[in-house]
Amino acid sequence: MSDAGLVVVLLGAGTYVLKALGPMYFGNRRELPTKFKTMALLLPTPLIAALVITSTFSSDNALAFDARIIGVIAAGLALWKKLPFVFVVVFAAFATAMFRLLVA
Repeated sequence: MSDAGLVVVLLGAGTYVLKALGPMYFGNRRELPTKFKTMALLLPTPLIAALVITSTFSSDNALAFDARIIGVIAAGLALWKKLPFVFVVVFAAFATAMFRLLVA
């Protein structure tokens, strides 16, 4: 089994274990404790940021500086202007494609 396959299997197993342990830990309470609420609210943002940075700046286990950076910058600008998500994706794809067309 490849490394990626092993990671997927382990993450899936961990997810099922957490889902199974949740009812045993929390019992019949409907409300999460405050420390878990805080963690659940704060955790997704850095995880998504790490995924974007890793996907943007890495290629074949090395640093890469290419057109993807332009796409992320364009998406950041579109998000800053509070455009709808569909337009953010289209704007980033268009900026990346234009950079590749004109520079590469």
